[in-house]
Amino acid sequence: MPNGRNAAKRGWQIACLCLLAIFVPALVTSLGYSLIDALGPGPGFFPFWLSLIGAVLSAVMLAQTTLAKTNEGMEISLPDRRGAVQALGMLVALTAAAALFEPLGYRLTMLPFIAALLVVLGARSPVAIALTALAGSFGVFYVFYHWLKVPLPVGVLGL
Repeated sequence: MPNGRNAAKRGWQIACLCLLAIFVPALVTSLGYSLIDALGPGPGFFPFWLSLIGAVLSAVMLAQTTLAKTNEGMEISLPDRRGAVQALGMLVALTAAAALFEPLGYRLTMLPFIAALLVVLGARSPVAIALTALAGSFGVFYVFYHWLKVPLPVGVLGL
């Protein structure tokens, strides 16, 4: 096997192990919550099933990759410049949103997050960006907080 193909196979194996390192602890943690409560699915229901499905699929991918005789379909291609900028922009936006979520609250965090994400992904209409950001921040907050009674952070400004 050429050296580049071994590297691709090793990369897939490492990626599968990283996914297992996320899903297995999530599965174990979800077992500490009830799967069912008086109203239906309990707080551990979705984390349990999502982590179980993710762990099983990751294990299957790891087995397929490890047992494969050839490396066909395992080539790793890097994104072009535009794709790399979009991926980096999404990573920066997610990091900023995670850092600002509690202090600013849901609405003031999601408003610039959604707008920035749309710009990074190529949206060019200012009206569409503004309407989507407003609906995704204030609209979603209103529905979840007032109608569905899901507590979302309001932030220090109370917005």
